[in-house]
Amino acid sequence: MGLFRRKASTKATESAAADETAAAPGGEPGGAEPTAAPAGRGPYDSSQVTAMGPRVDLGAVWLPVLPGLQLRMEVDKKSQKVTGVAASLQGSVLQVQAFAAPKTGGIWDEVREEIAASLTKQGGTVDDVPGAFGRELVARIPAKTAEGKPAVRPARFIGHDGPRWFLRGVLSGRAAVDTEAAKPLESVFANIVVVRDSNPRPPRDLLTLTLPRQARKDGAGADTTDGLPDTTPQAPSFDPLTRGPEITEIR
Repeated sequence: MGLFRRKASTKATESAAADETAAAPGGEPGGAEPTAAPAGRGPYDSSQVTAMGPRVDLGAVWLPVLPGLQLRMEVDKKSQKVTGVAASLQGSVLQVQAFAAPKTGGIWDEVREEIAASLTKQGGTVDDVPGAFGRELVARIPAKTAEGKPAVRPARFIGHDGPRWFLRGVLSGRAAVDTEAAKPLESVFANIVVVRDSNPRPPRDLLTLTLPRQARKDGAGADTTDGLPDTTPQAPSFDPLTRGPEITEIR
């Protein structure tokens, strides 16, 4: 699933160019701070870390693990490609996707405007507010209860512009409305490492995610991670720039 509507652009030939700077295995910065991040916070580029640390290797994303954290991979039914990952903890869900971005600048400001306009057009309400990772969107999205009655589902859209990549997160469940409940998943997002390959990619191209090594070895499909059972609560699958707000179970 793609988050963005692509615009006409030239596919600039890019090459991996960041010099590696030291960082602790847990993801604390050692040298240069991550692009556009508040002081002392990630997410991080792979050039900024020297070891994976306590993270799960999902290809373009190394995701930190916490006690009780449960992961579920989102797979496109048609292409069978992994397009996103949802991490759940105590009634909260963080959905993560990574995208290519121009090396000349970030895209989060532009993307926020597009998401806000789309959700507003479709009947939701959106506030652009300062947050833990800079500007973020606090949204109330039209939904329906199991009985078919109108309802509202809160969500927080967070983002981070890295070197030639952009990481988007969506917080739902308790984390969307409870500051304390959000902190553990904010920590997960802050300590993600993005592995951007050196291939030329158009801006907003989805970076390749893969199943965890243990899931591939066990033949467990897309619904388990290394030692983490799949009991993720209902999580949002947002594609606000191509269709209306949609709350679906990730399969």
